[in-house]
Amino acid sequence: MAHKSREMDRDGFCLGIQPVGEIDPGYLKILAGSFLGELGIRSLILPELAQPDYAFDNRRIQYDAGIIINRLEAMEFKGCNCVIALMDADLFIPVFSFVLGEARMGGDRALVSIFRLQENRSGIVKVALHEFGHLMGLDHCHENTCVMRFSKNTEQLNSISSMFCKYCLDQIKYSIREKTKGP
Repeated sequence: MAHKSREMDRDGFCLGIQPVGEIDPGYLKILAGSFLGELGIRSLILPELAQPDYAFDNRRIQYDAGIIINRLEAMEFKGCNCVIALMDADLFIPVFSFVLGEARMGGDRALVSIFRLQENRSGIVKVALHEFGHLMGLDHCHENTCVMRFSKNTEQLNSISSMFCKYCLDQIKYSIREKTKGP
């Protein structure tokens, strides 16, 4: 019986998948299917947002991921507990020359770039699942078989799993239950 109530809690959770700029609809559908398959949570593909020119850094010729997340955090997404934005642009945060994704630990907005992952659909899924893990309060994992393992480039990303280890998966299920509890 406990398993059934856990499923019902996840049924109340909705992840918004937000295209930023022009994104191939196939990528959006793959992400939605991956979250349903890996975590049993439903996704809502949201209407496209304009390219975030406000976050473009002329010196780096990249987009500042933190500025974009700040803007996403200021937006309301009705019916979505969390939102993962997907964009086809090179991202950075001040301490790294580039990032494949960015999320605030325990927050409700994340950003994934497909710019360096063109045609690497499994890589895009791994980055999205990884950033979702951060939204659910997970830090980097030391398990070689966990998608929460830190990867600083596409080579390292390709070597990690697209699944969560048992510990991280249990933490995510707990966080989803907490986020879907009523007041």
